[in-house]
Order: sequence, then structure tokens, then C-alpha cells
Amino acid sequence: MKISAILNTGVKSCVPAVATTVIFSFFINLLAFTSPLYMLQIYDRVIGSRSEVTLLGITLLVGYLLIINALLEMLRARLMVQASLAFDGKLAGAVFDATHFAGLRWPRLAQGQSLRDLDALREFVAGPGLIALCDLLWMPIFVTACFILHAWFGAIAIGGAVLILTLTLASELATTHLLGRASRSSAAATQSAVSALRNSEVIQAMGMLGVLREAWLQHHDGVLNSQASAGGRSGLISAASKFVRMFLQTMILGLGAYLAIHNEISPGMIIAASIFVGRALGPVEGIVGNWNGLTNARNSWARLVKLFVVAGEQTPQLALPRPLGHLKLVSVTAGPPEQPNPTLHHISFEVLPGEVLGVVGPSAAGKSSLARVMTGVWPPVSGQVRLDGSNLAHWDPQQLGQYLGYLPQDIELFSGTVAQNIARFRQVDSETIIDTARLCGCHEMIQALPNGYNTPIGESGAALSGGQRQRIGLARAFLDRPSLVVLDEPNASLDQSGEDELIGTIRRFRSFGCTIVLITHKINILAVADKVLILANGRMQGFGTREEVLDPLIAPQPVKTAAIR
Repeated sequence: MKISAILNTGVKSCVPAVATTVIFSFFINLLAFTSPLYMLQIYDRVIGSRSEVTLLGITLLVGYLLIINALLEMLRARLMVQASLAFDGKLAGAVFDATHFAGLRWPRLAQGQSLRDLDALREFVAGPGLIALCDLLWMPIFVTACFILHAWFGAIAIGGAVLILTLTLASELATTHLLGRASRSSAAATQSAVSALRNSEVIQAMGMLGVLREAWLQHHDGVLNSQASAGGRSGLISAASKFVRMFLQTMILGLGAYLAIHNEISPGMIIAASIFVGRALGPVEGIVGNWNGLTNARNSWARLVKLFVVAGEQTPQLALPRPLGHLKLVSVTAGPPEQPNPTLHHISFEVLPGEVLGVVGPSAAGKSSLARVMTGVWPPVSGQVRLDGSNLAHWDPQQLGQYLGYLPQDIELFSGTVAQNIARFRQVDSETIIDTARLCGCHEMIQALPNGYNTPIGESGAALSGGQRQRIGLARAFLDRPSLVVLDEPNASLDQSGEDELIGTIRRFRSFGCTIVLITHKINILAVADKVLILANGRMQGFGTREEVLDPLIAPQPVKTAAIR
């Protein structure tokens, strides 16, 4: 799978720090000889000569070297922290954007997972796992030192490292499938539970708590069973690994004593060999100890690679002038991402700047799908959506968003204040916000809220009624008098006075030159429309002026009377 250029940029930002860390690791590993050489000198030179001067001299030298070692360790840790920050700085914004675009193309994407994957990689770069890998490069130094002391010590170091890694890989193979299944099941169960608990009012009113709890517990028990099976296998192999490490330490001392008895090594070499073999196995044990971190980082990297593949490369687009609002669809066929069958078929129509298009049709006719296509949320499978002659695909999404207004059927407000939601969380002066609210007829409603425009609305606007959410969403759509506004069922939660305000709002913004697409089930609100489009089964059943399309539908039908005999 091709790795995104953005991910490569993030990796390259770490290269200088990691290269320096590798160099520091070389000197840190060299300084690790300090303690065994000190012990060797104590046993073989100081005790035999009883020289206090020699003892003082080598002790001061060892203290100096240990200070240097500590400083190098500190600098190495700081380098890796800086590398992790550089990595995060290069990727954080790109991962957020890629998560958004991938979510549009792949609705089943667990979007929060991508952000957690970035955190996992950053923590891996700054953590001990990567440092253990750097130390592993210099493991041959200690293996060579073991061979210098005696060939048997070198053989034990190599054999022990191979055996420990083999047990670790066996644990990985034995548990990966089970843990992966448990992780996926846990994520699905949690997502299902969170989604269900958001509808707490429905759960309480209709007595659904017990059923939903049992459904979650079934998933939860499956997760626990998989984790328990994996834990049993992992525990067995972990116990075997611990036995191997402890046995190797004992074996080194026993072998050292045997060799010293036969005068093949000195007594001091026993301690030195124990330390050398321990240092040789240290990087391996460090990797084993951080194996979960390494595995998580590997899986996170694979998911991010897939994320950027799904999101696609976002190439910069030439900035286009502000559109007038001339909307044209040319034989558009489109549907939800990942669905084989399109919901819209060969849709073609044209709306001139300042016109109001009413879209009507039965449920599941494709009206909301059309709204998503006109706003660029769903790319067409075939055909083109043009705004002032330019294909929507040729617009930069951020620039185009300044000229579009969209009120979806499911009103999506964000945690923040009323003013922030109307302003689309941009830096907008208060006069523009208040002026938009006045034009949309919701200024007085907002003033009646506890803190007016500064009222926090809660997650998804939970602190507001349905009508209040709809009117605030309407004001957000009309912010800064956009060129094209698409309203999907804007009167679904409005009473008669709210509908009257909506009609007044549409007329006011039409007079400013805004092109407005009004999707509705209610024909009476189409009195404000210049053109009407009728959809059924994703196909156009009629298009033209309001009089041409609606008059035949609402004209009274002649009453047939029975002939009087």
C-alpha cells in the first residue's frame, strides 16, 4: 500500500533526532562498560594490591563517567520528546482533515480511532520502545565483550536473545487474532452503547433500557472471553520467558564459577560476565517489555496509512472568484459512499442567480441525497454539478464553504455558544452575527435565552428545542449572505409563525441575490419558489416554473356525476 506523502513528511521530521539518538546510544552503551570494568578492577587489582589510591582513582573516574552517562540519557530522552512533538506537529492537522474526508467516503470509519492512533505513534516515538530499538543496534558490542571474556558467555548471550525473542513472537502469534477480535468487538460495543445512550429520553419513556443493556452485555461478554483466552496464552509464554531470563542469570554465574575453578577466567570476570550478558540481553528485554507499545504503534501506523488512502490526496485548488449562484446539474447520477446502487439518476436542471428552487417528492425520493450532491458532500458517480460554470470538484472546499449555506434535515449544531454556531466558529464581528439573526427572524428568540447569544447550547444543541435548533441552523446557513443556500426540510420543527418567518427570510435573501434550494414536503411553502423540481425514486418527474409544475397538481378535478335516468 502506498504511503501518503504527508506520512513520509512526518517520518522525515523525526529522522535528525532519531539519528542523533542512535549516536548517543552508542556512547551510552560504551559507558555501560563502566560498572563491569570497575568490578573487574576491584576484584583483580584493588583487593589483591590493597591499594587505596588505586581504589580512590578508579572510583572518581567511574563517578565522572556515570555523570556523563546520565547527561547523555537525559539528552536522549529530550531528543525523543522533541522528535515526537515534531512528528505530531507535521501530522496532527493532516490526520484531522484526512479523518473528515475519509468519513465522507467511508461512513463506517471509527473517526475517533484515527486521532487515538496519532497519539499512540507520538507516545511511541517519545517512549522507551524506540530507545530500546536504538540500543538494539549496539547489542553486538556487548556480545563481542562476552566472547572476549569466554566463548561460552558469548554463546549464552546470543542463545538467550534468540530464545527470548522466539517466545515473544510466539506470544504475538498466539494472541494477535484473539486480541484483534476483542478490540474490534469492544469498539463496536462501545460505539453502539454510546449511540444508544444519547437517546436517553426515548430509552426512559419506552422502557428500552433492559433490552439495550442485555445487547451490550452480550458484546461485552464476548470481548471478555476473547481477552481471557488471549491472557491465558500470553501468561503461559510470559512465565516461560521469565524462567528463561532467570535461568540464564543463574547459568552465567554457575558457568563462571566452573571456568574460574579450572583457571580459565579470574573471579572478577564472573561478575563482569554477568553484567555483560545482562547488558547484551538488555535491549532484547526492553523490546519485550515494550512489545505492546511496539504492536500498538505498528497497528496505528497501518490504520493511518489506510486512512490517507481512503481520504485521498487533497491537491491545492486555484482560488476562484465569489460565485453569483448560477447552479447547474448535468446528468448527475449519485448515491451514498460505499453503496453499489445510486439513489439519483440522470438529474439535470438549472437555477439562475437569485432564484428559489423548490424540491418536492415522497419519502425516499432522493431529496436529501440531492442536497448532499449540490453542496459537494457527495461527489457524483457521473455527471457534473456546476456553480457559475465551475465544477464543484474544481473548488477548494474551504473557499467554497464561505459561499454556501446548508441546513441538513438532521440539524447538526456543535458544542459552543449560539453566537459561535451562527458564526460557523469563525472570527466574525458581532454586528454580522446579529444582523444575520435579525434577517432570519430569530434575534428576539435568541435574546430570550438565559445568556442571549452567549448561551451554551450543549452537545448537538441539547439545551435547545427542535424549533430553536432549526432557526439557529437557518441563521448559520445564511451567514454573510452566501451565493447558494440549500435548505433540507427547514420547516420540519416550525410552527405557523416560524413558517411565516422562514418565508420572509427566503424572500429577503432572494432580494440580496442568493440562490436558494428549498426541499420540503409541504406544498404551501412553495409559494415563495420560482421553480419547482419533483423527484420520485431518484428521478426527475417534473421541472419548470411554479405555475407550470404545481398548477396541474393542485387544480380541482372535475366531479363526475351519475347520469339521471
